[in-house]
Amino acid sequence: MWLAALILITALIAAVIPVLLKRFKQGKSQSQHRDEAQVPLSVNYHLTRKCNYECKFCFHQAKTSYHLPIEEAKRGIRMLVDAGMKKINFSGGEPFIVDRGRYVGELVKYSKQELGMESVTLVSNGSLIKEKWFQEYGSYLDIMAISCDSSEPDTLKSIGRYAKRTEHLQQLQLIHDMCEKYEILFKINTVVCSANWHEDLSEMIGTLGPVRWKVFQCLLIEGENCGDIDPVKKMRDATDQVVTREQFQHFLNTHRNVKCLVPESNEAMRNSYLILDEYMRFLNNTKGRKDPTKSILDIGVEGAMEGSGYDHKEFIKRGGKYEWSKKSSELEW
Repeated sequence: MWLAALILITALIAAVIPVLLKRFKQGKSQSQHRDEAQVPLSVNYHLTRKCNYECKFCFHQAKTSYHLPIEEAKRGIRMLVDAGMKKINFSGGEPFIVDRGRYVGELVKYSKQELGMESVTLVSNGSLIKEKWFQEYGSYLDIMAISCDSSEPDTLKSIGRYAKRTEHLQQLQLIHDMCEKYEILFKINTVVCSANWHEDLSEMIGTLGPVRWKVFQCLLIEGENCGDIDPVKKMRDATDQVVTREQFQHFLNTHRNVKCLVPESNEAMRNSYLILDEYMRFLNNTKGRKDPTKSILDIGVEGAMEGSGYDHKEFIKRGGKYEWSKKSSELEW
């Protein structure tokens, strides 16, 4: 009798253990996905809204002239690193407009030298960058991204990618050369809009050879570039800059042989970025506008992320994780 009972118990254990192991692995996997979604792996910090250009499609308008005291900005960056941030991208507005680039330079240096971040990157229109900045801060920067939407000066001027006493395409080449000299990965960002969707930038991109060419579809954000702000503030209306899916695809097809091209449609962009504004508030774009959370400086990173609208799966899907450190990339010039 006892032998039969022992056999029965052994059989039950053999049947139950695989089920329990499967459930354990599933629970661990689900927990891992939840944890990843709560980690600010890559953050775009728009440290100022001020800019010297007037790009018609800009979706981060100069509604304030504020920027944090630098020690507060450093405190926020350290909080993000403690929460798991591996990559920070400094942007604006135009980040070099604050203290002639020294402010963003010190944050770049702090992020790499003091915090040891995997990737420190910067997006600029390039118009205010001087070689002196590269000499002082270039060793701390992994990627320099310059925004350029056309190889035609007239198109750039019509878009608003223009400032007095600055030749955008000439400056683009100069910054490329500085990135080569100071061993910084060079990247180009382009917004496809009604002024350029039919153009061919293959020759320009081939000549400059960026490691990554990010191509965005012009995006409308309520409260930023839809012409729905207080008219006294003269906010821009980008509704006439929008392109259809077909026009965006036409641009992509024109450049289908450009290997470094990374396309981002409106759908891919909308919830796949963690964006901090000048107060270090995450901006939630799930409803087509930028609804700010409370600042991470006040409620912590985890509390702010709960209202950020960030979709980690979409971040991975759009290729948000890539070779983003110059140490892990082979610099070939």
